[in-house]
Amino acid sequence: MSLPPEIEELFDDANGDLALGDLEAAVEKYRRCTELAPDFFDGWHALGMALMKVGQYPEAIEAGLKTVEMRPNEQLAWSSLSLFYVRAGMIKEAESASGKARILGWGGKVKKD
Repeated sequence: MSLPPEIEELFDDANGDLALGDLEAAVEKYRRCTELAPDFFDGWHALGMALMKVGQYPEAIEAGLKTVEMRPNEQLAWSSLSLFYVRAGMIKEAESASGKARILGWGGKVKKD
């Protein structure tokens, strides 16, 4: 997916904020990236991770669900979603997502092409 330069710059700025520990600024910039480019997988994934780091677990889960919807056979998406569920105390859901990540790690598919 080719992104407009302004979204790439915003994403890079958010990554810089994250690296410097300014999590709230990173969340806002990642959120803006996903508003401007709703199909931007990396933006949704980064948003979920940043939301998890600030303790906004329900929103992190929403972002994680968006990533697995976009790329159902992406191991990283399922692994991250599992982590979000763990942090939210939703162990059953975490185990299910983790199982899907394991299947993908073994070379299987969650969703047939």
